Amino acid sequence: MDDETRYEAVSSRDARFDGEFFFAVTTTGIYCRPSCPAVTPKRANVRFFPSAAAAQAGGFRACRRCRPDAVPGSAEWNVRADLVGRAMRFIGDGVVDREGVAGLARRLGYSTRQVQRQLTAELGAGPVALARARRAHTARVLLQTTALPVTELAFAAGFASIRQFNDTMREIYAGTPRELRAAALPGRARTGTRRAADGPAPHGIPLRLAHRGPYAAAEIFDVLAAGAVPGVEETVGPRGRRTYRRTLRLSYGTAIAEVDEATGGAARRRPRAGESGPERAPDGGGWLECRLRLTDPRDLATAVQRLRRLFDLDADPYAVAERLGGDPLLGPLVAACPGLRSPGAADPEELAVRTVLGGPPERAAALVAAHGKPLDAADGGLTHVFPAPGELLSAEVGAPVRALCAALVDGTLDLGAGADRAAAEGVLRALPGVGARAVGHLRMRALGDPDAGPDGAPEAWRPWRAYALHHLWNADRVPPGAFALPALAAR
Repeated sequence: MDDETRYEAVSSRDARFDGEFFFAVTTTGIYCRPSCPAVTPKRANVRFFPSAAAAQAGGFRACRRCRPDAVPGSAEWNVRADLVGRAMRFIGDGVVDREGVAGLARRLGYSTRQVQRQLTAELGAGPVALARARRAHTARVLLQTTALPVTELAFAAGFASIRQFNDTMREIYAGTPRELRAAALPGRARTGTRRAADGPAPHGIPLRLAHRGPYAAAEIFDVLAAGAVPGVEETVGPRGRRTYRRTLRLSYGTAIAEVDEATGGAARRRPRAGESGPERAPDGGGWLECRLRLTDPRDLATAVQRLRRLFDLDADPYAVAERLGGDPLLGPLVAACPGLRSPGAADPEELAVRTVLGGPPERAAALVAAHGKPLDAADGGLTHVFPAPGELLSAEVGAPVRALCAALVDGTLDLGAGADRAAAEGVLRALPGVGARAVGHLRMRALGDPDAGPDGAPEAWRPWRAYALHHLWNADRVPPGAFALPALAAR
């Protein structure tokens, strides 16, 4: 896209491009998402940025009306396997907050200078600025959804000092932390220290997990329900109004996450006066309602990113439909199920153990009961956190699972958010007892590769072969979980 095309998207308030770029208005000093409902500014007063961090570095404040920091992430970072794509996935998972820029560079296998240069060239901001934008968003969520003391909240969001926290919130949101909290919680005191016991609500921190375009929630909840491991996961409620619940093992503690099947938003945009023809943006997007109960608030941003990957919320269904919709085999399937997603993994290491272990979910449940960490108190059907690979090295498991866990523990195999997918696949293929189907499944889900697919899939399906396979599975053209394509013989 060039800037004139971007301005057309802003003029039509096209939500398809939310998260793909941001625009700022020089006369107001505010930056927005493309679908911001405010009056469209004059072209001469508009600047475009590839990231929210770049807009912030340019001296612009986040719009309080459209909340540009809460948009879905760009699908480009999941497609790309280069330094920038991997770096963005690592930053989203909190690596810079936990390990610094040096830790990010070490994971990527590049110098800190090279990482800084490439991120700045493509995104207009380096890793520190990108991580800062992520921390500010986390802090705003905590301010507006919990009553944690401001001091505790600042460190939970990843800030190194209260002064840094206050300066950042004023710069990005044009208000002090207490002013931002007062705007969202008008019934509470606007000054004074809050008791830590006030904390998050009993049912957790409420969140809206934004997605782009149509979202086939029923199909992804079907997948999660079918593979749920008792004790770690459960799906409750009737189809269409289900809630998926699971435990999470995170960097600082554990969590219980709940995500509702019913989607919010996603209203169709009616043609404006003077426009003709069909609606130009069929289903601009919406969100899934979520609640998180964390033992340590510092895990909030990482937990959100894990759930976003699990539910494939940063996907671009428009790009997928454009590529696959013209295929003779897939076209009718894409039209019949718009917004079908390719689920990822909330914990890639857990998924790897479950995949190599094999068998029904009850087999993994027995492993959880014997070696998983029990919750302080059972919560519905949730009783444990899935055991870490290191906890299974001495367990009575088969040689393939033990070899997998050893590779994960010693770092030979990396399944993290920004892992090198080709390198990880090579390690998986070399492990004893790990077949081609397991490798393909893990590349698709644990590594989140949207182009993971079976050998022999048409090149025309790239870079969305994972979505093509899900459409074939969903339409019963290929047995669920199979990576062979017998249906292609009918093309």
